[in-house]
Formats: sequence, C-alpha cells, structure tokens
Amino acid sequence: QGVLEDVRAGLRSPAVKAVGATGGAVDLRLLLGLEAAAEDDLDARPSHHDGEDEHDHDDFESFAVEAGPVEPAALAERIAEAAQDHDVLRIKGFAAVEGKAMRLAVQGVGARTETWYDRPWQAGEEPQTRLVVIGFAGLDREAVARTLGGRCIS
Repeated sequence: QGVLEDVRAGLRSPAVKAVGATGGAVDLRLLLGLEAAAEDDLDARPSHHDGEDEHDHDDFESFAVEAGPVEPAALAERIAEAAQDHDVLRIKGFAAVEGKAMRLAVQGVGARTETWYDRPWQAGEEPQTRLVVIGFAGLDREAVARTLGGRCIS
C-alpha cells in the first residue's frame, strides 16, 4: 500500500482526479464525464492543438500483418519482442487458434498483451490472424512481420 500512496502523491494535481480501479471496473459516470462541467473552464486549459494550422501524425505509422493460426502465449511473446526490438507501440487485431471455433481478440501495448475470445468465426469466414501494428515512423515493416510470424499486407 505504501508504494501506491507514493505514486498517488507524485501524481496529485488540483485539476486532476485520480480514480482507483481493479480489473477495469470504474464508475461509468466518471468515464463519460457526466455532470463534470468540463467545458466550464476551457479558456484556462489550452490544448496542444491551439495555435496550429495543421495537425498530423508524421511521427507514427501503421500497417497490417497477416499470419496463420497462432498459439496465444507464443503470440504474446512475439508481440513483446516486436515492441522491444522494433519500436512498436501498439498491436491490435484478431487471431486464429488451432482447434478453437472462436476468434481470439488481441490488444498489445508495448510488451503487455491482453487476449480474449470475442466471438465464433462466422459462416464463410476463414479463420485467420490479422494484426494492425502501430509504431514510430520508419519501422522495418518486413522485420516486424517476421517477428510476429506473419507477412506484411499493407
């Protein structure tokens, strides 16, 4: 408990409210900002977009990787390796798992990966693995795809 309190103390700001959560269970009113009156002081909170004529994301790029069936733990290891070795920030998509009639949803942020079976494969839908990779501009797409055990398709 002491470490958590130290972190909270370091993050405290009068303009920011910290909300504790376990397993993602957070009051929806807080997440949606209901009754927050967030627009009441917009002039006092300039955005990073203020004063810009244009806003772009040239520092980042994304592409898709296609692969065959995967083993979930091995895929998580490959995602962690891609994040570490290739400046990959995020990977999201779905995967086919041998012997499973359901699609495996995949969310990777840095070396952390979360997976869950989200739905059965639809009639006529070929089970496949498709991942969108997001990272800093200049990624070696082919090397990332190889690390993930697939091939770059966009």
